[in-house]
Order: sequence, then structure tokens, then C-alpha cells
Amino acid sequence: MSTQENIHPGMNLGYEGETHVAELKVFGFWVFLMSDLVTFGLVFAIFGTMVGATAGGPGPEDVTNLRSVALQTALLLGSSFAFSWASLSMKYHETRLRTLGWLAIAATSALCFLIVEFLDFRHWLEIGAVPQRSGYLSALWALVGLHGLHVFAGLLWMAAMTGQIIVFGLTDIVKSRVTRMGLYWHFLDIVWVGIFSMVFLAGVA
Repeated sequence: MSTQENIHPGMNLGYEGETHVAELKVFGFWVFLMSDLVTFGLVFAIFGTMVGATAGGPGPEDVTNLRSVALQTALLLGSSFAFSWASLSMKYHETRLRTLGWLAIAATSALCFLIVEFLDFRHWLEIGAVPQRSGYLSALWALVGLHGLHVFAGLLWMAAMTGQIIVFGLTDIVKSRVTRMGLYWHFLDIVWVGIFSMVFLAGVA
């Protein structure tokens, strides 16, 4: 097996030098993702203990709009799908234009997700479902808001990677960074599926 295959077979990387450099970076990023998963797990656990703590205020049936949540889910999954095609384009075609096109679709879909989520937050404010109203609403805002902040941070990261692709091209280092971002982006999908299932669907079941 060649040095290139040992480093990262998925992205056609061709690092010269120590063969374990790329693996160490990817491993370190997995450690970060697992620590982030623990953070989300703690917030999920807090939410689970607060589901019934509405204090007479708005409950799950009042804050859940299944059409909006379904649209958000479709947008976020669509963004992840487009990012996957950007990764495939980077691997098999190694053309900046095609990769940037798929990244633009992924970013646009994620931005629309945040806009729809913002409209939900605004609706919650209009009906008095503010975080300080009850333990349930505090946990809801914390969980959904934390995920939204992660998506926003991912968009900033995607913008930075777009700039690097434009300036430097699809170099080995840029490919490695895009690969790590893909792990982050798909991780957010998994977290959102948990929110969709455990928070919104369970709330109106």
C-alpha cells in the first residue's frame, strides 16, 4: 500500500513527509466532534427532564409547527447532500468550479434553514414562549439555539473554505480541511434528526 493510500484514500491526498500527519489531524477532529456530542447529549438530557415543566405556559403543542420543522429538516438534509457531492467532485474531478457550485448549494440551503428557524423563534416570542417563562422553554431554546449556532458557525467555515479553494485551489491541505468540515456538517444532521424526533415529533405525539 502506497504512502498516499495510507494517508487518506478518500480524497486523493499526496502529502510528502510524515505519513501520519493527516491521520492525526482527522483523529483530533473526531475527538472534538465527540466532545461536542457530549455537550449536545447533556442539553438533550436537561430537555428530557424539563418536558413537563411548562409552569402553565406554552407547551410542545403550542411551539411546534410540523410544516416548518419538516421544511427545516429537508433544507438541512439537502445541504448535507450537496456537500457530499462537493466532496465527490473534489475527489473525482478536482475542478474548482464544480466543487464551488455544490458548496454554494449547500450554503444556500443551510442559510434558508436558519431563516426558517429564525421565523420560528420570532413566532415563539410573539406567543410569549420566551426562555424565562418555564424550564421547558429554557431547555427548548438552549437545545435548538445551540444547534442553530453550530449551523451558523459552519456557514462561516464554509465561506472560509470557499475563499481558500478560490485562492489556493484544490491542494492537499485544502482537501483535508474540506474533509473535516464534511464530518462536522454531517454531524449536525445527526443532531438535528435527534431534535426533530425527540423534541418536535414527540412533543405533538
